[in-house]
Amino acid sequence: MPETTRNAPAAPTIDGTTSAAASATNAPTASAASPTPTFAGLRQVSDGWIKKYVLTYTMPDGSTYEYESASRKGPEAYRAELEAHARGESAASDAVCIVPQTPDGRLLLIREFRYPLNSWCIAFPAGLVDPGEDLAAAVDRELREETGYALRADLGAAALDPLPQAGFSSTGLTDETVQVVFAQVERVADAQPEPAELIEPFLLPIADVPRFLAENDTPIGTRAQLVLEAFARRR
Repeated sequence: MPETTRNAPAAPTIDGTTSAAASATNAPTASAASPTPTFAGLRQVSDGWIKKYVLTYTMPDGSTYEYESASRKGPEAYRAELEAHARGESAASDAVCIVPQTPDGRLLLIREFRYPLNSWCIAFPAGLVDPGEDLAAAVDRELREETGYALRADLGAAALDPLPQAGFSSTGLTDETVQVVFAQVERVADAQPEPAELIEPFLLPIADVPRFLAENDTPIGTRAQLVLEAFARRR
């Protein structure tokens, strides 16, 4: 998949040069000696599909600090997840964001009406992972629902190229994790979105990405913005 091969940038050394070895050794890690707040509990203050919580922490100086957050998880699941994070355990992916590419090298994006914005928004296909669903199944299902495309059957597992770890949507607001996946796709049927999902798929040649970014005046999701900018800057 030449168009989606990703090479991590080499880390700068002290003299300004770069090296792969530096990339492997200079990654920041949490020190056991770093003063760290201690999670002391949570209380749920609103219910619904998205739940609001107040988290309580004991600060390194012994004071108490409260912080508001949002999660789709119930209180016990959310508490268990926060405690797992403190142990350094990775969180399972709540959602997928797919960067699809067609056999002729075009990127598949969507225009979707986003109710929190009261506006259409440019994004890559994305959605929640169903309970018990593996990554490939979630990616293929979301592609079919939102765009009418699917993972290329002729490539098998090679059609899927996920980033090494899931990222967090907004670390100051929510615990939601999103696995970004580069995918090789093909058109198989008409899209089948949910009734309230207003989605318009469109194809964008990679050569046209710089012009698209310069001229686009529709709100754009951060992940789509960053991925498209990376494509634009490497050409």
